[in-house]
Amino acid sequence: MAIVKSSKLTKAKSEYSAKHIQVLEGLEPVRKRPGMYIGSTDLVGLHHCINEIIDNSVDEALGGHASNIWVILNPDNSATVADDGRGIPVDIMPQYKKSALEIVMTKLHAGGKFGGSAYKVSGGLHGVGASVVNALSDWTWVEVRRNGKIFRQEYERGKTKTAVKEVKESNIKLPPSFAKERIALPSHGTTVGFFPDKTIFKEGMILNWDKLLKAVRDRAYLVPKLHFHLFDFREEKFTEMHFYFESGIVSLVEKINENKGVIHSPIYIQKHVDTVEVEVVIQFNDGFNETVESFVNVINTVDGGTHLTGFRMALTRAINDYGRKTGSFKEDDAIVGEDTREGLTAVVAIKMPQDQIQFEGQTKGKLGNAEIQPMVQSVVKEGLDLYFEENPSDGRRILEKVYLAARARLAAKAAKDAILRKGALEGSALPGKLTDCQEKDPALSELYLVEGDSAAGTAKGGRDRKFQAILPIGGKILNTERARLDKIIEFEELKNLIIALGAGIGESINFQKLRYHRIVIMTDADVDGEHIETLLLTFFFRHLSEIVKLGYLYIAQPPLYKMQFGKEIRYAYSDDEKDGVIIEMKKGKSNAVINIQRYKGLGEMNAEQLWETTMNPQNRILKQVTIDDIEQADATFTMLMGDEVPPRKHFITSNAKMAILDI
Repeated sequence: MAIVKSSKLTKAKSEYSAKHIQVLEGLEPVRKRPGMYIGSTDLVGLHHCINEIIDNSVDEALGGHASNIWVILNPDNSATVADDGRGIPVDIMPQYKKSALEIVMTKLHAGGKFGGSAYKVSGGLHGVGASVVNALSDWTWVEVRRNGKIFRQEYERGKTKTAVKEVKESNIKLPPSFAKERIALPSHGTTVGFFPDKTIFKEGMILNWDKLLKAVRDRAYLVPKLHFHLFDFREEKFTEMHFYFESGIVSLVEKINENKGVIHSPIYIQKHVDTVEVEVVIQFNDGFNETVESFVNVINTVDGGTHLTGFRMALTRAINDYGRKTGSFKEDDAIVGEDTREGLTAVVAIKMPQDQIQFEGQTKGKLGNAEIQPMVQSVVKEGLDLYFEENPSDGRRILEKVYLAARARLAAKAAKDAILRKGALEGSALPGKLTDCQEKDPALSELYLVEGDSAAGTAKGGRDRKFQAILPIGGKILNTERARLDKIIEFEELKNLIIALGAGIGESINFQKLRYHRIVIMTDADVDGEHIETLLLTFFFRHLSEIVKLGYLYIAQPPLYKMQFGKEIRYAYSDDEKDGVIIEMKKGKSNAVINIQRYKGLGEMNAEQLWETTMNPQNRILKQVTIDDIEQADATFTMLMGDEVPPRKHFITSNAKMAILDI
């Protein structure tokens, strides 16, 4: 240990002068603190960058100046985005004595979105999107097509590399075998190419095609009649996708409700209030689950906000008013918000001037404008009142749907109250099958959901009792895709799981009471095990999705093979790993006979082996369950676990050749 005398410490503390003050110029603040501008420097932040460039082109479309956007992922993992808008101005700005293009690309808070005349509605990062991406890229180039000419400027990590100059041909590089006329850009618009900086983002991190498709598809739904053309040239086999939706968010709701039994046509409500456009689509299906998405301009507000609150209030009030008006509801039969969520699919989209938006958080997850709530509430209430009056048959079907949901809610409450009287969903009486851990801090505690009593017994013997709890799951549990809460609570295995987790379920859920922050599904590596795993994932996605969103749900990866030669024992978690291990074990002893055991179930391992391979934090492999695309996840669970057989049959026949059969 180094000992420092107090006199030196005093001197070090007092030495604070002008030389310690650092002034960051240009785009240096972005490179110094990238998380402040794009949220993070992981894959989410990387996609935030390309979305900012895409949104600049979308802004042109929102203003009525562009109808096509091209997005290209190049073989070197750079990206190119082009549009057929007006093109960024290239003339000189007198106050800076530089081209407007250079100012837009190299200075924060520079762009056409601040004065309010060039862009009335914008989804970009408050006008700093292009310059921020420029700052966080190894290189960037921009081409502007205006008046039949092409102007280009190049940059390096946010700094100008070349002057704005007229060029004869575009810098877009297409693979030799790709017909260039398929990406024939018109004589007007902007093209941006950039390569993410490896010193900012992890080396080897590349843009994810599926994540990009989701972001672009959302924007295509939100801006009707805008063509998107996506190309991935990173592999020999080119991938391309095109999006165009004539009906906008009505098409989105219809897509979400695909393969679901809808009970009426989509209800479309649209109105301008001053400078704000409110656009809402509502459609109920005969299922029990809710899918509601909200947007501000082209930004998906994943955490909702005032626009979503106003929508929910209007929906509940309009249905209650219509039920009383038609005599379907008595005064005591008030519908609550929870009742309107059963089978509800809706999209709430707001378009408003960029300088009026108040987002909570830099990455725009939640809208905070207080004035939007009553505005949306008024528009949706007025629209629903008119719709119910003009479409009484649809109105009756919706009333029947929410009334059944209300009865189910009361039945579930009665069932839960009965269970509470017997042993408590949230109380002190933990299920007898639960072998709990000693740790009481949820952040340090783990719960293993283990298939069968036999494997659970092995897990109990192998676990670290300080922080690992074990709950056996006996056989195939209830399919909760189409089960109401009262049935779920009555099902013994799920009731035990709910009690063990401690957070409750339904209207009384409270994730502050969750007893474990790592919940691990551990099943056999066979068809039955995968079925149980799927049933558990369905339950968590449909009824405890916040656990997944918080990152608390995992899937254990037990080894598939045990290989032994003499006293040397190795494990492999895949066929490729097994082949590699065998080669390693035979080095220098080519005639060695290696005993290979294929594990079919957890019970085939003893407690020590299960601990070392699957439960020991030092050695184990866990897959974290996440929801990257909630729309796609919803569609997948509906298709795999719902009542409709044809979509599931089509999926099975289409993917049969990809199945790996263990015969």
